[in-house]
Amino acid sequence: MLKIDHVTKQFSNHLAVNQVSFNMPKGSIMGLLGPNGAGKTTLIRMITTITMPDSGHIYFDDEVLSRKHILQTGYMPEERGLYKKMKVGHHLVYLAQLKGFSRKEAIKEIRNWMEKFDILDWWDKKVRDLSKGMQQKIQFISTVVHRPKLLIFDEPFSGLDPINTNLIKDEIRQLHAEGASIIFSTHRMEQVEEICEYAVLINQGTNILEGYVKDIKQSFKKNHFEINYSGTIPASIFEELEVISHQDNRVVFHLSKDQNSNIILRQLIDQGIDIQSFKEILPTFNEIFINQVEKNTANL
Repeated sequence: MLKIDHVTKQFSNHLAVNQVSFNMPKGSIMGLLGPNGAGKTTLIRMITTITMPDSGHIYFDDEVLSRKHILQTGYMPEERGLYKKMKVGHHLVYLAQLKGFSRKEAIKEIRNWMEKFDILDWWDKKVRDLSKGMQQKIQFISTVVHRPKLLIFDEPFSGLDPINTNLIKDEIRQLHAEGASIIFSTHRMEQVEEICEYAVLINQGTNILEGYVKDIKQSFKKNHFEINYSGTIPASIFEELEVISHQDNRVVFHLSKDQNSNIILRQLIDQGIDIQSFKEILPTFNEIFINQVEKNTANL
């Protein structure tokens, strides 16, 4: 969907984005990750043509990115971008008209979205009278109303309670199922694991990690396994294993490359041990994020 080819952007003496390159698979949900000041917002602003690269190229659906692609993009920034004195319905209709709707089409489509979110009675309320979470729902509608090919969400669940967070998650998944490609920028790594298929990690203006989330997690695994059991386990069983921890009825151990986890599990079962669960421990994306950022920063 997007190809970022050696893109650089500098502001005065600050190099915000430095030779960033990656490919976003079409139809994917991609996490754009990085610590504060990494260059994510600058990159998003270039993807949305708010600003342009100093060097390098951005391609949108195999075409060189240009202003014509704005109507095929929806961008929801972390900060609120609403006019506080406008009434909600009028505001959303106005924004929909900017995206190519006639007034009649805009009213119909906005009413449909507001009915879906059960907020049609907000139509004549002023934006400033809404809570932060309510404003976030309004901003979400304005972002997706024109069904763009590419959606960009920057911390989309900010200010939302758990019920409304799940509501927005469901809508994002539905838009994805209908064919939208989605960039998801967040500091919440558990949300990346839950929602994203692909991820790009940026630090100090440079991308340092890219790939499918499941493949990234596999590449950083340490071959650690966890057993939860009931009863007791004879100590002799662990003589050939490197036990990392053994507390209560939980054992964590390391397997070498020539040891097979299925064989270990079969040996435990054959000896009559009541296994409650047996699983490989994969690193969380939060652990990978911290490890790679710290490693990259130390090497600069």
